[in-house]
Amino acid sequence: MAKLRLSLRLVHLVLVILFGTLLAGIVSLCERVARHDLMPLRQRLTRWFLARLSGALPFRVKIAGELPEQPMLWVANHVSWTDIPLLGALQPISFLSKAEVRDWPVAGWLAHKAGTLFIRRGSGDSSQISQQLTRHLQQKRPLVIFPEGTTTDGLGVRTFHGRLLSSAIDSGVALQPVAIRYLRDGQPCPVAPFIGDDDMLSHLLRLLASPACEVEIRLLAPVSSDTRSRNELARHCQALIADVIQPDIAQQQAEAA
Repeated sequence: MAKLRLSLRLVHLVLVILFGTLLAGIVSLCERVARHDLMPLRQRLTRWFLARLSGALPFRVKIAGELPEQPMLWVANHVSWTDIPLLGALQPISFLSKAEVRDWPVAGWLAHKAGTLFIRRGSGDSSQISQQLTRHLQQKRPLVIFPEGTTTDGLGVRTFHGRLLSSAIDSGVALQPVAIRYLRDGQPCPVAPFIGDDDMLSHLLRLLASPACEVEIRLLAPVSSDTRSRNELARHCQALIADVIQPDIAQQQAEAA
């Protein structure tokens, strides 16, 4: 049964990726012919593609909260590479990703064509990246970042780094906190997290061979960037998301205070 499930899901996924590759190639060709930026079109087509990609993954998705009507800097906890298609299916939006993703076969090329911004960890170019993010937001283009800087097992929230949140302050946009939970029988799913020394192909095959799990995506109330420093914004958004991811611990901390 698991082998049949894996085979059917794999065929579905490959067909979606092949179509996405063709679509990205057409848009790339149009950009060369038109000789101007087609980012708004790329974002809309990327949303359409990511919605199909999400549908090919073994998830039952539940959305809570309201999608922002204005461009914002989305900040989310990070559990897996699957966070990207799931969030990208909600709204035309760009992502900030680690530079290694750019080298992934097919997926890296698709991410680049979708308008993903890449950052190389430890390269000392955070100031330059922050300026790039600011320009992106000033052009009224929403953006998703994962302030933890890495994926987790989904059991908690790691420290949010504030250095890139200055782009929201500099561009005068609000932050959209997002909490993502992968659940199986009401408990954190052990298969969904993409952590440690895991590789993309192995993780994908395990995921496709497993029964579908539930994904809760909670869009929390937007946070103004006007009155807080970048580190205060980071701590505040981290606490808001941790209240969703770790409700029991958050309640214990509140009672202790």
